[in-house]
Amino acid sequence: MSRKVVVTGLGIISALGTGAENNMIALSEGHTGIASVEHLKTRLKDEFVLGEVKCSNDELKHLLGINKQLLISRTCLLAFHAGREALEMSGLKEDEIKSCGLISGTTVGGMDLTEQIRDFTTEKNLKKILSNHPCGDTTEKLASFLGIKGFTTTYNTACSSAANAIMFAARLIKSGRADRILAGGTDALSCFTLNGFNSLMILDRNPCRPFDQSRSGLNLGEGAGYILLEAEEVAKPGKALVYLSGYANSNDAHHQTASSPEGTGAILSMQKAMEVAGISCSEVSYINAHGTGTPNNDASEARAIATLFGPNVPPYSSTKSLTGHTLGACGGIEAVFSVKSILNQEIYAGINFTLSDEDLDISPLTHNRKGQINHVLSNSFGFGGNNSSLIFSKI
Repeated sequence: MSRKVVVTGLGIISALGTGAENNMIALSEGHTGIASVEHLKTRLKDEFVLGEVKCSNDELKHLLGINKQLLISRTCLLAFHAGREALEMSGLKEDEIKSCGLISGTTVGGMDLTEQIRDFTTEKNLKKILSNHPCGDTTEKLASFLGIKGFTTTYNTACSSAANAIMFAARLIKSGRADRILAGGTDALSCFTLNGFNSLMILDRNPCRPFDQSRSGLNLGEGAGYILLEAEEVAKPGKALVYLSGYANSNDAHHQTASSPEGTGAILSMQKAMEVAGISCSEVSYINAHGTGTPNNDASEARAIATLFGPNVPPYSSTKSLTGHTLGACGGIEAVFSVKSILNQEIYAGINFTLSDEDLDISPLTHNRKGQINHVLSNSFGFGGNNSSLIFSKI
């Protein structure tokens, strides 16, 4: 059995705002969510800028109607917002939500909560807090909050987590093993990730500059992005937004954290995704690049794009210059942006780009552009060379 997979619901929360509408307004107007640290309790507060969601945990709980005293991770709260919005847009009934599947990607799980324990011998709520730690617990809590009782699993493949969750969901639906699945990812900022990326010396103290010759690192961000995928014949009339037509994953196994200089894995994932979609390079309207702002990643991805697409490189940009790098959530957040690009027939540019590398003849889009958008390629590349590409197509 081989069925077409459609997107029928979108949900997002990021540094640009709460909900799809607020995020798209910010994207359209070129606003950035990168700012000084407000909520994360870190000794590096005055050293870095971050893509924080502009709500405290108590404010997030209030918006969700959750008791402020509940011990729950910020990662969960972000997922609740985005997951709920996606289901509401889809118009599913209660029994349809119950039978729905859930595949969620995350890298930190409940670490933002558990890392706040200062003394394991005196913490009164130790067991309750630690129960939030596993990545899978975030997915289980999201399923419970939404009322999902179908197949549920978690992906943790670094920064390609959400993209891989979406790809796996599409394969299950296309093969007839499922009718509808909510898929995407969520990650909250934590001291662990901030300190970890700082130790790797790939953080920029100023707003990041993806693909720019002066780039010196990424800005960490947080958020959640989910899309509801359904078999085309199962979706309610008029609810299908776009097709998820192509997807692929590759691994160049070049280095623990760095991409291969030639972009070997990136070329493979983009190429195979187009093969699954049944389209050629000339049919890609826009590439939402991984584009973290680190010297290695951007050079590798730009070379891969230039090598694969040759003289006809489509417009490409990195929206991480607006949201920050949301790690395991970025594939879900940028899937929402990709779908909206098709629905609004608009390509969303990144910011802070001035000059490309001397050995590259291609440059990212610097201003939003209206036009015919038929196929959008979205890249998410993780540590260890775990490369994933998704293709969304106009219906």
